[in-house]
Parts: sequence; structure tokens; C-alpha cells
Amino acid sequence: MDLNNNLNKILIIDFGSQFTQLIARRIRELGVYSEIISHKKLSSNLNKPDVKGIILSGGPLNVYQSKKVKFRKDIFKWKIPILGICFGHQVISKELGGRVKKAKSREFGLAKLKRIRECKLTDNFFDKNGLNNVWMSHSDEVIKLAKGFKIVAKTETSKFSVVENSIKKFYGIQFHPEVTHTKNGKVILKNFIFSICRIKKNWSSKNQRLMLVKDIKKNVGKSKVICALSGGVDSSVVAKLIHNAIGKQLTCVFVNTGLLRKNEEKQVVKTFRKKFKINLIYVDAKNFFLNKLKNVKDPEKKRKIIGNLFIKIFEKYAKKIKNVRYLAQGTLYPDLIESKSVTGSQTSKIKSHHNVGGLPKKMKLKLVEPLKLLFKDEVRKLGLELKLSKEIVLRHPFPGPGLAIRIPGEITKDKVKILKDADDIFINALRDHNLYKDIWQAYAALLPVKTVGVMGDNRTYEYMCLLRAITSEDGMTADTFNFKKEFMQLVSNKIINNIKGINRVVYDITSKPPSTIELE
Repeated sequence: MDLNNNLNKILIIDFGSQFTQLIARRIRELGVYSEIISHKKLSSNLNKPDVKGIILSGGPLNVYQSKKVKFRKDIFKWKIPILGICFGHQVISKELGGRVKKAKSREFGLAKLKRIRECKLTDNFFDKNGLNNVWMSHSDEVIKLAKGFKIVAKTETSKFSVVENSIKKFYGIQFHPEVTHTKNGKVILKNFIFSICRIKKNWSSKNQRLMLVKDIKKNVGKSKVICALSGGVDSSVVAKLIHNAIGKQLTCVFVNTGLLRKNEEKQVVKTFRKKFKINLIYVDAKNFFLNKLKNVKDPEKKRKIIGNLFIKIFEKYAKKIKNVRYLAQGTLYPDLIESKSVTGSQTSKIKSHHNVGGLPKKMKLKLVEPLKLLFKDEVRKLGLELKLSKEIVLRHPFPGPGLAIRIPGEITKDKVKILKDADDIFINALRDHNLYKDIWQAYAALLPVKTVGVMGDNRTYEYMCLLRAITSEDGMTADTFNFKKEFMQLVSNKIINNIKGINRVVYDITSKPPSTIELE
């Protein structure tokens, strides 16, 4: 499936920056399609007419590591506007005849940028005094400009912080406009896209819905598609999108592992079978999963047991549907990038994603991955465009193994019930107090620790419940959410008073790093 056929775009050439995804997201937020490609994979058959502007990203290398930096100089002859950010700025200067060397003073963090001359790229970027705070992250610097370039702005230690060749529409900036630390950073990208590249808005949830539905119809034709529906955001959007495109040709298989949130299986059946009239096979497999997990304490073994059993059950029911040719998956753009199948950059982590390469070979099905060029926030907006409820679309992330990794140690039926009830109280309290939308992910966990408590005149010896709530943009880093004491006391009292089996509630205040978001 290819969403971007003949779609005018901004092409981002990635040199391994940790911020490359942010550049793409910022441009899409401005209503223009952007695509990331590795500097190693910039092939000669690239469809140049669709590329209206090029951005060279930052990166961990220096421009003199010629064996590691593969760069096609012929892009300077394409007569397409180019913006170099940080390392990309240094690449432009070096390749066009300027000089770059190790800086005497490195710049990391905020720096004061001073305007030297007016420029289309920096229009409305500086304050009335011609100053702005920008985020720097470099130890090399441009010391001689390439022919035809002029200085636009500088900092105290970086003379060539913003440069331009207005005739050829080449621009270089030493700072990072894509990070929130740079004040009005989006203005730089906006000016480059609209004033310099002259590209028109072409990227909205409505456009995506129409293009994707058309693309699915074209590629699938009259064939049948199966989809593993989990009730999460990604699989829900995929199911609704494909159903909009091909109707009854789609069958969803929903496997209840018994490790879902409280009453989640009822909500999934009600929404997709009853409301949207989608072909849905519901498999109640909670006893199978609990039996397989009996006496298993190792977190990796838990994950493997759950993953393998899920595939086995899914395959069993998928085989009952005749003449299926396609399997739908909720692969997202970051999944592909992190799996190194898009950029292949130096900092890309080879990460095993459940949606990437997870198809059992013996099923011999073709993949339908309609979300593979979308970021998570775009998937949520598309879900609302597809008339999915906010409760589904704005739901916090939920791990594939479910509650199993929120019960360290052995998993039992009683523990699962206790945790479902505790988690339900916590999440509902967040919604009731209008806090749910301010938090990226929140959950309750049941620790394998019993403590002494007193209830009335009786001594208790019950489990400890851990609550976790974090704020994040992408889950790569996270900070804890600061609740008011009164709210935490209310939740704690409600959990202890209503759930037999818990007599102590604690709140996890550890950020990521050093910890992870989930316990296992």
C-alpha cells in the first residue's frame, strides 16, 4: 500500500539525528506531506517531480567521515530548495566549497541568536530586537562560507548560524527548529515550506481517509482480508478504515486473552460487531492463556508464551475463512523507522516490533498496512475522521502482553481480577477529574509483595498496588505526572475500600530513563 503516490512532498534526508522524526511531524502538522529517507538510500530513481523541497537532517557524524557519509551531490543540480539543519548545514557548506572544522567552543543547549540581515527563511522568527532563543547541539562549525552564501544570523560562538544562497534557494541553520526549546521554531519550517518551496497544503485527516480508502480498494480488489483486532487505537483504526473501503470482504478476529482491561472485550464486540456491523469472530481464550502462564515468573517467557499462543489461536480461526489473501496490520511509520527498514541511519535501533516482520510465514498472506506512513497522533486524528469514539481513539497505549507484564511474578486468575478492578478505579478517577487527556499513559500494577495492614480491628496481609502515570511525546522518554495529594488519597482509599486483596497503594515517581514505562 502506498499512500504517497504522486503526492507533493518535502523529502527529509536522514543522517541519523535523534530529531529526524520530529522534523517530519512538524511539517505534517503544517499540512504538508513529508517523508524520511536515509542518506544511504537516496536512489537515482527517486520521483523528483513530487519533491518540492529537501531538508538535510542533523546527525552524530562529522562531515569529514567521508566513508560513513554517503551524499549525492547531484541534488544541488535539481533546482529544488534545500534546507540544512545542524549537520545538514555543515554538509551544504562543505560540498559547495566552504569549510567546516571542530569548534573551539561547543554549543549545547539554548543560545541567543542575533539577526544580521532580513531573509525569507527567518521572516517573523526574531523578536522586535532581532533576537531569538534557539536550541544548539553541535561541536563542529562552519568557518568559511561557500560561494554565493551570505550570513543571516549568528550567535556569540557561531558566526554562521544561519546562512542563505537566495538565488539557488539553499539555506543552512546550525540550530534545531524542530525541537520545542527553539522559540517559534515552527516558523522556520513554515517559511521554508510555503514561502520558499511554494508547496500547497495537501495533508489532512480527511485527505488521508479518502486516499487510503481509494488505495485499499485498488490494491485489495475483490479479495478477502483478515485483521487481528485488539481494541487498541491502531488496530481499531485499521479495521474501521478497511471496512469503509471493502465492507464485508473484511473479517476481524478478536482474541480475548483474559489479560485485557476490565470489560474491554464487551466494548470491542459492542462497537465493531453491533455498531459498525463488521464481521467479527470473538474468541474467548482466557482460560488457555492462564493455564499456559501457570507458574511462569520470567517476564520474557511470559511475553513469548502470550505471543506464540495468540498467533496459534489467530491462525486457527483465520483458516476457517475461505479464500483470504490479505492480513491487515497496524504498522506505523515509527515502527518502520525503528526497525531500520526506512532510514537505515546510524542511530536507528534494530527493534523487534509486533507489527514488523511478525507475520507467520506459513500463512502465506500479503500484508495490508494502511497506517505505515502515519505517526501516532495522525492515526488518532484519522480515527476521529472515521467516526470512532474518543474513548477508543484517545485511549492510552496498552502493551501487547496486556496485564501480564503489570503482574510481576506468577499470574493467577485472582490476581488478574484484583488488578482489573484497581486499574478500572484509577482510570475512571482520571476521567472523572478531567486528567486522562493530560497523561500519556497511566495504569495500575499488582506487586508480588504482601504487607501488613489494619482494617477496623482486624490485621490484614494483602498485596501492594502500584500506580503509574507519565507524560511523554513519543514514549522514548517520559516524566511522572504530578497529582495533587487529595486526588491520590481519594484513589488510594477507593482501591483499598473496594478491592479485597489490596491494603497498600504506592505511586511510582521514576522517569524514563532510568526506568522503563512498564514494569516488565
